[in-house]
Amino acid sequence: MEGAMEHAATPAWALLAYLVSGVLFILALRGLSSPSTSQRGNRFGMIGMAIAVVTTLVTHVPSRQYYAHIPPDGSPFFGPDFAGIAEILAAIALGGAIGLVTARRIKMTDMPQLVAAFHSLVGMAAVLVGWAAYLNPTAFGIAGADGVIEAQSRIEMGLGIAIGAITFSGSVIAFLKLAGKMSGAPIMLPGRHVINLGTLAAIIGLTGYFTMDQSLWVIAVVTALSFLIGFLLIIPIGGADMPVVVSMLNSYSGWAAAAMGFTLHNTAMIITGALVGSSGVILSYIMCKAMNRSFISVIAGGFGAVADAGGEAKEQRPWKRGSAEDAAFLLGEAEQVIIIPGYGMAVAQAQHVLREMGDQLKARGVRVKYAIHPVAGRMPGHMNVLLAEAQVPYDDVFELEDINGEFAQTDVAFIIGANDVVNPAAKTDKSSPIYGMPVFDVEKAKSIMFIKRSMGGVGYAGVDNDVFYMDQTMMLLADAKKMVEDINKALAH
Repeated sequence: MEGAMEHAATPAWALLAYLVSGVLFILALRGLSSPSTSQRGNRFGMIGMAIAVVTTLVTHVPSRQYYAHIPPDGSPFFGPDFAGIAEILAAIALGGAIGLVTARRIKMTDMPQLVAAFHSLVGMAAVLVGWAAYLNPTAFGIAGADGVIEAQSRIEMGLGIAIGAITFSGSVIAFLKLAGKMSGAPIMLPGRHVINLGTLAAIIGLTGYFTMDQSLWVIAVVTALSFLIGFLLIIPIGGADMPVVVSMLNSYSGWAAAAMGFTLHNTAMIITGALVGSSGVILSYIMCKAMNRSFISVIAGGFGAVADAGGEAKEQRPWKRGSAEDAAFLLGEAEQVIIIPGYGMAVAQAQHVLREMGDQLKARGVRVKYAIHPVAGRMPGHMNVLLAEAQVPYDDVFELEDINGEFAQTDVAFIIGANDVVNPAAKTDKSSPIYGMPVFDVEKAKSIMFIKRSMGGVGYAGVDNDVFYMDQTMMLLADAKKMVEDINKALAH
């Protein structure tokens, strides 16, 4: 083997730059913890990533380096390296342009599937880097003089490829479910738990075997099984659990990046991946706690475990239908209104007209508050993002635990596109798939207005909602945006 590029120690100034990047990433996470500081947090993250990328280019990328490697099994892979600094900068420019155009064109309502798509790209990047390191280990400084990859590097490589592949295929399924390209209902395969456990055991076993035998077939099978298990883990999960899925995949992408950071000897990737992975785990725990679920139960199917709930015939019960004029009258006479948004608001893109309604009510002296459930929408913070886009004041937005005690003193609970997060079955019906999930106590309000398209829908958990049939509930059956627009017109008169 000739012209092999040896891994050189990272200079002290680069380690300091990576440390600065890590601090900026931590400040970014801190900023993203609140809508009021999220923009500043994003700026910290962008600056930190710019420092990390520039430092990596300066310290790790030669102007042009040629090397070749023949794997131990004798089969040739790839010739001389053709990626110098010019090619890498061109790739960065191309990727940046695609990201810029995508960010400008994407609708806020499509943000969950965009996040899932980005996670898939991170996962695939980890897989490709892992395979590049396997096919040409001397370029990464992980092979001995005999061309054999160090055992420690094989563990890092195997874990990075496995986690990356799981992240990719799982994120693709999440994207398809969120984008409506496939059913959001859980898809239950017979014997899925046995299949999943068997596949995971095979991945772990083969990754361990890879430390003793670096044959091509071992890493190829690990990759294939990892792609498969990512698919198998996500298809049984129903739409109600999607916020946890997105958070979980975010964590996976971080750990995949951290594992590849060890392979690349890149401190910034290790720090960044660990931050993303650990924050994703914490967020997943918070989301599971909000649903009173264990993380394992969500992975095993979550709400989707009751697959037939939505298919049962519902009991015919009396309910009251109202008009936009009726709603405008009650809202205008109220002293306090609490608005509870859900995914239906996102689909209808009703956040802007909803904010206009809130402004009109405030002009009449009505106290208006917005109540956000941790799992409302299709990703963590989905409703917060939409309300922030509509420029709803941050001081008007409250989390469940901060506002739930106010419903008893509230004149109108205004529910727009939400369902499971206001369903009292979570508190009373032990047979319900959402039993134990903390929900808003909307039934304590003097009046309830419930906007939904029809009485046929029962939410992603597939559970009918007793709130529909309560004496103080007025059902406003229509597209959410159209109904709120009509309410605004009635308020203006």
